[in-house]
Amino acid sequence: MSASERDEVPPGFEPLFRTSPFLDALGPFYCRRDENGLVIGLRLAPKHANARGLAHGGLLLTLCDIALGYAAAHSEEPPLALTTAHISVDFAGSARIGDWVESRADVQRIGRRLAFVNVYLVVNSTRIVRASGVYLRGDSDAARRSTR
Repeated sequence: MSASERDEVPPGFEPLFRTSPFLDALGPFYCRRDENGLVIGLRLAPKHANARGLAHGGLLLTLCDIALGYAAAHSEEPPLALTTAHISVDFAGSARIGDWVESRADVQRIGRRLAFVNVYLVVNSTRIVRASGVYLRGDSDAARRSTR
């Protein structure tokens, strides 16, 4: 794979619309909307790799957190204010430098206080990570009590 192919972003993806200093340091992250919702993607660069040349687990966990939270938040209009309460992750495969990794999220339920979401991270249609997340709604009484 040439350097230009490694840097290429698939059609339809644009820079992530909401970012932070932390995400800027890890990225660049990209997104697109399709018939199944919001897809978050990342082209793996050398800075994303562990000593074995594979995507670092912490990076993949961060991508899961972004995909889970953004999918739930943007499933309603206006977007929900959510805080991560729990994430469970299973690493079932790996990704290498140059691979395009993208999310496939499914919002299971948005309740009055909690949101439940599942996601797979895929490389070339192969699932490499499975994760589920629980998010606390920022507009709930519990969220207000937890910030006092």
